[in-house]
Amino acid sequence: MDALLTLAASGIGDLLAFDPPGWGSRLLTGLIASVEIAVGAFGLGLLIGVGGAYGKLYGGPVARDLLEVYTTVVRAVPELVLILLLYFAGTDLVNRLLAVLGYQAVDINGLIAGIGVLGVVQGAYSTEVLRGAILAVPQGQIEAARAYGMSPGTMLRRITLPAMLPFAIPGLANLWLIATKDTALLAVVGFDELTQTTRTAAGATKAYFTFFFAAGILYLALTLASTLVLSRIERWARRGVPSLAGST
Repeated sequence: MDALLTLAASGIGDLLAFDPPGWGSRLLTGLIASVEIAVGAFGLGLLIGVGGAYGKLYGGPVARDLLEVYTTVVRAVPELVLILLLYFAGTDLVNRLLAVLGYQAVDINGLIAGIGVLGVVQGAYSTEVLRGAILAVPQGQIEAARAYGMSPGTMLRRITLPAMLPFAIPGLANLWLIATKDTALLAVVGFDELTQTTRTAAGATKAYFTFFFAAGILYLALTLASTLVLSRIERWARRGVPSLAGST
């Protein structure tokens, strides 16, 4: 029995080794690609969210209606369907536009396409998270800023964004964790991130349990590390903010 366990452990070690024919280095490369996509998509979604939240609260009727349609559609349609639609239809639309302008079609980089697709999805959710956080800011601060004659941009930068941060961090933290997992959906379009690399390794070796278990461990490690960092960011953002326990 011990000999069988030793033999099995040796086989798993060979499969996950960093040197060929092991797949360890390729799994880590896939994890790095997943993190790159998640960081880019989260950052793009955050930029869209700031503009979207501000537009829904302070924009004109047309801007508010367009943003409402955007957030409703993106949150209503399954993310896999959106990824397929935006990835293929979006690429085709860009190339058609280039053809109309007299340029040759381009092969859009998979990393950029993945960031763009997931960024659009993240943007809809970020818009609602940030809109709720802005509404949680005491109106007295906003009115005081207006009384001082601050422009909307200055008020957003110096008053609204810093004041809403404690309210926004929990929701944004969840969106970051969702972004790390949503990168796995890009495997359906063939992008070589962690899930796609795992599928390739499992298909080549038939060791499906070993590789998908290893991928699960890597995703879990990423989540635990993210949670640690995000909890520290939240404590920093809430410095000086009275806790619920202290307010009772």
